[in-house]
Amino acid sequence: MRPLRADVRHAACHPLQRVAVGGRIRADGGEAVALALDVTSDESVSFFVAEAEQALGEVEVVVTCAGEVTPENAYETATPDFEAQLQLNLVGTQRFVARVAPAMAARRRGDIVFVSSDVVRLPRPRMGAYVAAKNGVEGLARAMQMELEGTGVRASILRPGPTLSGVGSTWPVEVLQAVLDDWVRFGLARHDRFLQPHDVAAAVLAVISMPRGAHVTLLEVEPEAPLRPVTPNAP
Repeated sequence: MRPLRADVRHAACHPLQRVAVGGRIRADGGEAVALALDVTSDESVSFFVAEAEQALGEVEVVVTCAGEVTPENAYETATPDFEAQLQLNLVGTQRFVARVAPAMAARRRGDIVFVSSDVVRLPRPRMGAYVAAKNGVEGLARAMQMELEGTGVRASILRPGPTLSGVGSTWPVEVLQAVLDDWVRFGLARHDRFLQPHDVAAAVLAVISMPRGAHVTLLEVEPEAPLRPVTPNAP
């Protein structure tokens, strides 16, 4: 049975990006199908799963990584905007998992990786809705770990630190600078390194490659700091 990586993304991902990524995977000898997905829509999720299973077979691995951040102070965010972020980042995750997990449990095998964020451990200003949503994602994952225990389906949490993804790429420069300044102000940026997307992918692979009989319940990955300058005569 071929594993399927069901990558939970918002439909705003540009179609050319999906096609390009799928093409690179196939060029490297892998199997890939590029499909649009809006995790805020029941119909889109059902269509995505049906098309993916038709192309690649039954779902073996699910990686839920829907995420978007609107950089606003929580107390200044309009309630509908706050709710929209929860719908994408949290409710969309539950919607997708609920569509695939019952069949995985019935087959008595599979892995579900909930991609969270280190904002659960280190909340950041101007990201109140995102912080709330990712705390919810981890709570959902923890509950599902107990619910799925003994079914053969492993639910895992992956908690990456700052990552160079598409998040923030459309923010005005002055907003991005204000966010980074706040990180420094509150001691949330000890250095200027970020994780790369391939680092997060490697962490996902490490989680799902754990031999059966072992279960990675939580894995946190942070960017490595640059080497410190060598100080002469230092101990």
